[in-house]
Amino acid sequence: MPELPEVETTCRGISPHITGKSFQKTIIRHHQLRWPIPDNLPQLLQGKKILQVERRAKYLLIKTRQHTLIIHLGMSGSFYITHPESVVEKHDHVDFIFDKNTCLRYTDPRRFGAILLTDQPIDQHPLFTRLGPEPLGTDFNPEYLHQRSRNRKTAIKNFIMDAKVIAGVGNIYASESLFMAHIHPACAAGKISKKRYSDLVSAIQDVLQKAIKAGGTTLRDFVNGEKKPGYFSQQLQVYGRAGEPCPVCQTTIKQLRQGQRSSFYCPHCQH
Repeated sequence: MPELPEVETTCRGISPHITGKSFQKTIIRHHQLRWPIPDNLPQLLQGKKILQVERRAKYLLIKTRQHTLIIHLGMSGSFYITHPESVVEKHDHVDFIFDKNTCLRYTDPRRFGAILLTDQPIDQHPLFTRLGPEPLGTDFNPEYLHQRSRNRKTAIKNFIMDAKVIAGVGNIYASESLFMAHIHPACAAGKISKKRYSDLVSAIQDVLQKAIKAGGTTLRDFVNGEKKPGYFSQQLQVYGRAGEPCPVCQTTIKQLRQGQRSSFYCPHCQH
């Protein structure tokens, strides 16, 4: 599933191609994604100029003066820039066509993504009202995380993956950040000291920034706006490496299940 770095990579990749351009035509081939695409979406977007392309948590936000397109890439969704007349592939479900022969095409083999439209301020939309701070923003700091964790028995990995606590730290980057901070993924969030939370905040931000620089992580389906994979998978230290030696101490990396997701950790380095 595309996580924050993959969505940020997509945002940065498509923004220069569509910002300042106006919607000329919207072609919807399949309305049924996670939620049905609104039938009147083409009419509402017609002629509207894109002012900004942003990311909030794992959502892409394409803003006009009147509306905001809210897009979630689901498990296998991606965007790429192409010519409006280019060959349409099996899983290409939506085309946003702009002036100067620019087409932003949405492809999604599993159709778990979402394309919605709102005229509300984003922070008032039901998808965003309960989201925590951005992990790369100034509101995310050791004091905040330490305070939110007090008296919490939840495992630290599940805690930092809770979007109400932090907006957008997914499974891959949670495992990698905990490894960098030397914290066992099953440790109770409420038992971690402020000093260790300082290490964890630094680790989360460092891992996310490196992943964005590498264009995200491609494990299965993700490609960026130019249909290229992300290369952070080459830098993963523990995720997906159960049975391999730890890159720091050579102890065998272990795997455990937490909240129906796999966690990877070094039993020597993380405690």
